[in-house]
Amino acid sequence: MTLRMTTYIIVGLTFAIYIGIAFWARAKTTSDFYVAGKGVHPVLNGMATAADWMSAASFISMAGLIAFMGYDACVYLMGWTGGYVLLAMMLAPYLRKFGKFTVPEFIGDRYYSQGARITAVICLIICSITYVIGQMKGIGVAFSRVLEVDFSTGLFCGMAVVFIYAVMGGMKGITYTQIAQYCVLIFAYTVPAIFIAFQLTGNPIPQLALGSHLTDGSGMYLLEKLNKICIELGFASYTAQKWTTWNVFLLTISLMVGTAGLPHVIMRFFTVPKVRDARFSTGWALVFISILYTTAPAVGAMARSNLMHTIQTGPVGSPTGNLLYADRPSWFTNWEKTGLLKWEDKNGDGRIQYYGNNPGFDKKAETWGWRGNEMVKVDRDIMVLANPEIANLPFWVIALVAAGGIAAALSTAAGLLLAIASSISHDLLKGVFTKGINEKQELTYGRISMTVAIIVAGYLGLNPPGFAAQVVALAFGLAASSIFPVLMMGIFSKRMNRAGAIAGMLTGIGTTLLYIFLYKGWFFIKGTAPLADNPDGWMLGINPQSFGAVGALLNFVVAFLVSRATAPPPEHIQALVEDIRIPKGAGTAVSH
Repeated sequence: MTLRMTTYIIVGLTFAIYIGIAFWARAKTTSDFYVAGKGVHPVLNGMATAADWMSAASFISMAGLIAFMGYDACVYLMGWTGGYVLLAMMLAPYLRKFGKFTVPEFIGDRYYSQGARITAVICLIICSITYVIGQMKGIGVAFSRVLEVDFSTGLFCGMAVVFIYAVMGGMKGITYTQIAQYCVLIFAYTVPAIFIAFQLTGNPIPQLALGSHLTDGSGMYLLEKLNKICIELGFASYTAQKWTTWNVFLLTISLMVGTAGLPHVIMRFFTVPKVRDARFSTGWALVFISILYTTAPAVGAMARSNLMHTIQTGPVGSPTGNLLYADRPSWFTNWEKTGLLKWEDKNGDGRIQYYGNNPGFDKKAETWGWRGNEMVKVDRDIMVLANPEIANLPFWVIALVAAGGIAAALSTAAGLLLAIASSISHDLLKGVFTKGINEKQELTYGRISMTVAIIVAGYLGLNPPGFAAQVVALAFGLAASSIFPVLMMGIFSKRMNRAGAIAGMLTGIGTTLLYIFLYKGWFFIKGTAPLADNPDGWMLGINPQSFGAVGALLNFVVAFLVSRATAPPPEHIQALVEDIRIPKGAGTAVSH
């Protein structure tokens, strides 16, 4: 059986499972649509949360960034996992105790203001749309490879699948679909990692293989050999820190507080029966997430090692030391079809030269001594999906990875789209502008909102401002600067009022958006270029992905100053805040 047919069978079976579950558990009431009837077991909710969390950025893109960035990319691991601890301790149980459907609903009630609720909806939509762009990039990468078509065609096919099961199922359908998707994606991620770890080091445990000796007879450790090859080819050492410590710190903080401020993640904790279950769900989610996150560094290192070894098949500088383009392996040809891998013969010798920019290299000489990078495009987001092919693993393993990548992208896209739909139908329409609509009309508006969001995110996904994980990091920065501070102050500060909350949210989201647009470009308008998309042009050397921490600080400061200059909240609101913080974790949630 061919690779294509094997892939079609495995991916087709997973699709049948997802769509079947979506129709079996389709939402019939608004409670089903928004919070799955508040009846999900904490272990199952933890698994669904893990699938919701481990998006295309985690499955497809994170290991790809680690493969090319090395040590610096591990900041994503620290920030995203640390954020879950923050979420479990500081937000999840209190928000569940409040007992509402959505984050904007909590903000509107806590700050006794429709204006605060509307502002929260705007912030939520901006964060979620940015996040979905990253998922659409991952969906396009996965589908383009599976169908062997160009990236844009793959993206449109993925949008159609998201529409079928996310729009129909609501939170109830999405929850049980995500449980199935977690099983698929974690199996798909770990199985090839075990194969390749054993192939390279003889150790089948990827986490241990990362620090093990290679079986190639060199007597070197995996990372030691990878460092050596990178330096010889003109790249920086794989394990060296290349970012400034300042940026590493700010990005870690931005990802942590962004995690705790993401509406689609917080919504998951409204689906459990009790307040105590919200905290347990977070703990289980961390367990399920850690399986992938502790494997990712090994996958990234092994992917980079396999890529360079395949292209550079002999000693550097030798006429037989570079791969002939005519002899390129099938995986190379397959990914060329997607447009995400491109080669240009810059010196006309028919060989693939893949070097860095070592001083003294003659880039202009039309001789074998010319050294440069003829791999003009190697999209980081292909590395996890391509790695099993590069390592010549069995077809069923390669097909399984493709199914896992699709599962990861679809699961998070569905959660995000539901967050957008609920904020529009429940918070804006029923909560503010058309309060008289019935439950059926609210469901209809929610599904229409989700459909529009799919179209908008798909269009923006055709021209994203970076790789999937980088786009997601921008979304985290936006959530960190807008949603997280107002939730924290709403729970732990009785003095915080509506004026302070609105001013803080607008300041945080406004400054962060401005910084991103200045230094990443107006990515949704083709042909525009960033003002200064390089470290030398960044304000105080702050990476646009790291600015969310600064935006959050500005949010806190402005909110504090404005609240002190205006009237305190009414007495019943202060009593409400006090009631939320009373630790009644074992009891059933009380709705206000």
